[in-house]
Amino acid sequence: MKVMAWGLLLLSILCLIWQVHFFNKGKNERVLMAFGDSLTYGYGDREEEGYVGRLKDKVNSRNSKGDIHVWNYGIYGQETDGVLKQLDDLKIRTKLKEAESMIVFIGTNDLLNSNGGDLSPLHVNNIRKEKPVYIQHLHKILSILRSENKQAPILVLGLYNPYPASPSIEKQIDDWNDSILAETNKHTKMKYVPTNDCFKHIEKSKYFSDSLHPNKKGYDLITKKILEVQHF
Repeated sequence: MKVMAWGLLLLSILCLIWQVHFFNKGKNERVLMAFGDSLTYGYGDREEEGYVGRLKDKVNSRNSKGDIHVWNYGIYGQETDGVLKQLDDLKIRTKLKEAESMIVFIGTNDLLNSNGGDLSPLHVNNIRKEKPVYIQHLHKILSILRSENKQAPILVLGLYNPYPASPSIEKQIDDWNDSILAETNKHTKMKYVPTNDCFKHIEKSKYFSDSLHPNKKGYDLITKKILEVQHF
């Protein structure tokens, strides 16, 4: 009987320790949810952090409010319809209320695939035809996020031109970004974060891992831009 009593006492102590640890963890950790494609996933960064991981590291190193815990839902090759499918998943949708902040960086693949998967040659009419569909999807994404979480600030990142020397591509990127900004402004507690100016007037080989994806230095530029717009 004494062995059983000691066993129950030990179990009670362990349960108490777990409860205290769980409470403190939930109290000190703040959740950042990120939705997007390979750029949110962090493809091209050898340290596999991308802008999301670098944002977490920078905020946590200088913030006394408690560590940010990242839930990264970025998927390589994803378009806006893929994000909508994610938000239809109850496992993800029911977690939205736990987020203290959110990031949405999606649209690069929508634009690329509307042009046939790349940007050469440029099919302007196809890109223009796809934009209303993209904006409609973006509207649904932002509406779902806001309806499920009324308080969390949501950052919507604009697209960038991976070929800044091409004025014809630049014109299409600017057109899509104007529409992204207009859609963002329709919703409460959302901010637009421009990324296109991050990659103007730079030596591309130093900031990109391939023709589209940034490397460590490129993701650093995006991270810096986010922190200029939003204080975590």
